[in-house]
Amino acid sequence: MSAIRPLHLAAEIGGPPRYDAASHVALARLAEGGALDYVTLNDSFARPGPDALAVLARVAPATTRIGLVPTVTTTHTEPFHVSSAVATLDWVSKGRAGWHADVSTTEAEARLFGRRAAAPPAALWHEAGEVADAGARLWDSWEDDAEIRDVATGRFVDRDRLHYVDFEGSTFSVRGPAIVPRPPQGRPVTVIDGTSGPAREPAARHADVVHVRATSPEQAAVLADELRRGAAAHGRDPDSLRVLVSLTVDLGDAETTPEPGLESGPQLAGRGTYFRGGPVDLAELITRWHRGGAVDGFHLTPVTPERDLERIVNGTVALLQHRSLFRTFYPGGTLREHLGLSRPANRYASARTAGGTS
Repeated sequence: MSAIRPLHLAAEIGGPPRYDAASHVALARLAEGGALDYVTLNDSFARPGPDALAVLARVAPATTRIGLVPTVTTTHTEPFHVSSAVATLDWVSKGRAGWHADVSTTEAEARLFGRRAAAPPAALWHEAGEVADAGARLWDSWEDDAEIRDVATGRFVDRDRLHYVDFEGSTFSVRGPAIVPRPPQGRPVTVIDGTSGPAREPAARHADVVHVRATSPEQAAVLADELRRGAAAHGRDPDSLRVLVSLTVDLGDAETTPEPGLESGPQLAGRGTYFRGGPVDLAELITRWHRGGAVDGFHLTPVTPERDLERIVNGTVALLQHRSLFRTFYPGGTLREHLGLSRPANRYASARTAGGTS
């Protein structure tokens, strides 16, 4: 039997629209107190409220270790601007940024921009994969030592260490290089929900972390195996892919027994399998699924963030830590270090040092 992989936990800190940062800061700090890998902040063009990436840029200086992963929609947006914004979040958080790539499918959202009509999910997810690819190339377009800041000569950058990416996608093209220096993590962590069929290929090809929805450990294991086989088919190390089960949790009644195995758990607007029970029940479910090798961890969305996240951290997570199933401190300072992921080599620097052309 193979060794059990480290358990990873993340939580959503969204909810009803809020226009002050204090609540988001408080929830992120609460999650950080439990040593969770990262928090997410959901967003879309169909919901009111402030921009998730901008909100987490405000949360960044108020936290020190927790990873910050906003939803960023790749439809109707400019890939160059997306990559710049995510790189900026990595800089202001000192290497704790990720981004949850998502797509916009409705005609109503398309009318907000007026550039093109809504497209089928398969086409949108193909485009999202291209945005992720272009973003990674733009983050690499500055080598780590490109900034020289030589006051005597007035040279800020070594132009030999800046590179055109010359990316041609199906709906856009990007020449580059980026306007933001290479992020502290090299490439911020890419997260994709790979549950739906059209999203699975770009998830296997480009994501560092994949969220899936599953109602049993067996279903989760099948999805994880499929994703890792897809990653291997694209020349990636399948063991570098982290697969987390998305679960919407309601811990309002600590005496309620959860649905056994979640086989009959109701769905909440397609946003995750629903769990209702107490913090101990949730810890038992996480323990059973993870020890069985089905998943690397869980992405938990509290039904009531202020109430349920507190019970997750001080109840469920505390119990998992007491059982030595989850860490009590962060192993490093960056999100990649929390996830056990290495800092990617710069493709252009590698080509240059090997005598290739950029």
